[in-house]
Amino acid sequence: MPDQRTALVGLTSRQIQDIVVGLGERPFRGSQIAGWVYRKQAESFEEMSDLPAALRQKLSEDFAVSPLQVADHRTSSDGVDKLLVHKGDGQVYECVLLPYADRVSCCLSSQVGCPMACTFCATGLGGFDRNLTVGEIVGQYLLLQRFSPRRVGHVVFMGMGEPLLNLENLLAAIRILSTEVGLSLRHITVSTVGLVPQIDRLAAERLPIHLALSLHSPIDEVRSRLMPVNNRWPVAEVVEAMRRYQAATGRKVTFEYLLIDQTNDTPEQAEHLARLVKGLSCVVNLIPFNYVETPNGFRRPGRERVAEFRRILESRRVNVTERVERGHDIAAACGQLAGQHAGRFGRRPMAPLTVAP
Repeated sequence: MPDQRTALVGLTSRQIQDIVVGLGERPFRGSQIAGWVYRKQAESFEEMSDLPAALRQKLSEDFAVSPLQVADHRTSSDGVDKLLVHKGDGQVYECVLLPYADRVSCCLSSQVGCPMACTFCATGLGGFDRNLTVGEIVGQYLLLQRFSPRRVGHVVFMGMGEPLLNLENLLAAIRILSTEVGLSLRHITVSTVGLVPQIDRLAAERLPIHLALSLHSPIDEVRSRLMPVNNRWPVAEVVEAMRRYQAATGRKVTFEYLLIDQTNDTPEQAEHLARLVKGLSCVVNLIPFNYVETPNGFRRPGRERVAEFRRILESRRVNVTERVERGHDIAAACGQLAGQHAGRFGRRPMAPLTVAP
């Protein structure tokens, strides 16, 4: 059953201060409690040892620290932790802890499921339930930090959901991660399928966060079949929005490019992509397809095709990276673990897709 108490995770120091003042306590107690919640990742009021016992008891009656419960936790052979979480309602979603030699990153979800219906994505196959609250977004980070002996210094919103469809809660969560947790805004990345009005709205915030576009083809015909959103905002329009974002924030942007065998990995598309991003301060991040069962039989391209696609881009002076893949043995791709869960998140039927060469 969902916990009916109000969770403090997701509230600012000032909001927590207002709560304790309403309980007859002095305002500085709010800062103390916020420090325990966000800087020390306390899981209960009992851990807040510098608070009076009476206050801890009073808080525990009407408030909880976090809204989240863990439904499943898996650790991969390469050190990746994946959590399946919910707030007691069975509507599960995922977050991932990604340790590297030089940093620790995490991948957070913004929605339960996703309405964008990208045909290669396990989350898209599962459908959509709702937006996550601010507390549910920030709570993922705090849970993952408890599993890491090192500071989790980088956050990417590339988990379940389209972050820009939950923009108000996303912005509030980002500000809490910055002001309350102490993360650098420059170490926060938001990934989008390309919602042009929301990209412009995010640009207007002038936050120095990193924006990544899931592009996956520079050709409208191919991208529309992979990503229905392209029927609303085609390639040229969404890339122009990324140019505006780059100009407004001064931040280099990223184009995520999932390589699917014989679909979007052709030399012609590599050439087209190079022309499309010419003159833009950007990086193209190549991601060989991580197998997800779909009606379309998508396959991962061989190393030769990946290398040739990259070679063409680099020969046109495009800045290219290739994603370091982690967690295959724990269903690390977005939506895979949630799709296996016995509770909420059943797959909806989808028609087979044929992509022109």
